[in-house]
Amino acid sequence: SGIDSDLHLFGVGDVGFDKHATELGRSCVSLFLVEVSDQDLCSAGCEFGRTAVSKPGGSSGNQRRSTIEIEHSFPFRRGVRAKTLGHRSISATSNDEPTSNIQPRVDTSPLSRRWNSIDKEIARLAIPALGALIAEPLYVLADTAVVGNFLGTTELAGLAVAGQTLLTLHAIMIFLAYGTTAAVSRLLGGGQHREAAHHAVQGMWLAGVMGVVLAVLMWVFADPVLRLLGETDDGNAGAVLEQARIYLLVSLWGLPALLLTLSGVGYLRGLQDTKRPLIVAMASALFNLVLELVLILGFGFEIGASALSTVIAQWLAAAAYLWWIGRDVTSHGVGLGPDLREIVRLLRVGGALFVRTAALRGSFTVSVAAASRISTEALAAHEIAFQLFIFTALALDSVAIAGQAMIGRYLGADDEEGARRAGSRVLQWGVGVGLIALVIFGAGSPWLPELFTNDAAVASLATLALVHLALMQPINGVVFALDGILIGAGDTTFLAWAMAISAAAFIPLAILVPTLGLGLGWLWGTIWVLMTTRAIGVLWRFRSDRWIVLGA
Repeated sequence: SGIDSDLHLFGVGDVGFDKHATELGRSCVSLFLVEVSDQDLCSAGCEFGRTAVSKPGGSSGNQRRSTIEIEHSFPFRRGVRAKTLGHRSISATSNDEPTSNIQPRVDTSPLSRRWNSIDKEIARLAIPALGALIAEPLYVLADTAVVGNFLGTTELAGLAVAGQTLLTLHAIMIFLAYGTTAAVSRLLGGGQHREAAHHAVQGMWLAGVMGVVLAVLMWVFADPVLRLLGETDDGNAGAVLEQARIYLLVSLWGLPALLLTLSGVGYLRGLQDTKRPLIVAMASALFNLVLELVLILGFGFEIGASALSTVIAQWLAAAAYLWWIGRDVTSHGVGLGPDLREIVRLLRVGGALFVRTAALRGSFTVSVAAASRISTEALAAHEIAFQLFIFTALALDSVAIAGQAMIGRYLGADDEEGARRAGSRVLQWGVGVGLIALVIFGAGSPWLPELFTNDAAVASLATLALVHLALMQPINGVVFALDGILIGAGDTTFLAWAMAISAAAFIPLAILVPTLGLGLGWLWGTIWVLMTTRAIGVLWRFRSDRWIVLGA
């Protein structure tokens, strides 16, 4: 006497089953996979192993037990509400072993037509990340405003030279955040919370040591570096370089804190938390501004005080991340000592991201050098368009950060389909943000330059550059989104090679522009080459299966 029993998985944690039996001569068990909204996700994984299904059998009425295997891991909170995505049927006669008949029920409605839980999760991660990304430049903006208004032009020029040096260091060390996010989110998806905390400790060791080493190197080579960036032809070079030297040498005391903060930000993003980095970024930026005003206006200090206030704010931010990581380390019983093997592994992963970022920054530097050799007006117009490019990149990068955190978690949980769905949705968000930027810059190209210059020749050239910038934004959206997805997947070696190839295609063309006597429009045409080659590479990689590596 066979029994038909339907098993509906509609909760996680306290699992409930709706069972009914009818005599159909065989046993059929349907397992419904579930999806939950972003607010139901938590850092604790809930793994299901063997689930026993009881059914009455035989004339005696005694109970027999059939057992099925559910091989999946869901990082869900107890008592969540589930949403059906598909089902798996396992059928067997009453005397045979169960045989699996996979019949996935695919949600065929286009992702782009409805707001779903993946969208909510992207928004939950990306919006605070955007706020934190916008807050980070506020350090330099606050220093610029205070120094420019209350100290003088020479001090402001010195700040510009030293600030560019520090921003370059920040940009090339960003791998401390990106690499940590990818690794921690993957470990989180696999339920390996202790290993994630251990990774955070080793990331902090690496960041601290690198911060000290870089600070010492910059202290030794400060003068030649500053002369390289700050030589002027107006007879004031000595005074400008002196102010730059003061600001840089004071700021170097905060470099280890800056790198510790990058690593800490990466850890929290890996835990799917972008709110605390936003709070730290906003609070430290505000503290920096207030302290700077007190030191300069209240006590009459000069440019060194501007740098000192930033250093204090950076160490307070680093202390917050050290405290949060220390709390997690304590809860998981992880040691605080350095693990040389793990640090070396972090360096290998970080090395690929370093190459990627250095190639990108190098390409941008070449574009500035090429513009400077066209004309002064072209350089000024390029600077306007390039700064708007960077500002738009903040919005695109926030989507990429969400992709890093989500993709790592899905792959760590062995959820290939979830990673594909999330990746496709992140890509759509990137294109969407790019289209919005296209409309804004396209409509604003005639008047946006007037916000930055009153020189008609510069404004005219900037309008031309903004048209290029507007039209390439959807491509930029693809590049940033897929960069985030592939970083989250740990596919950093490919990204390093792809960026190096794109830079190799771009740099000779950019150098040729002034050599052949061409104008700014042609230079932005070479930037099209840079972004298009990047887009082709990452799109090809995403459409393949090579970036999908399951497991923590």
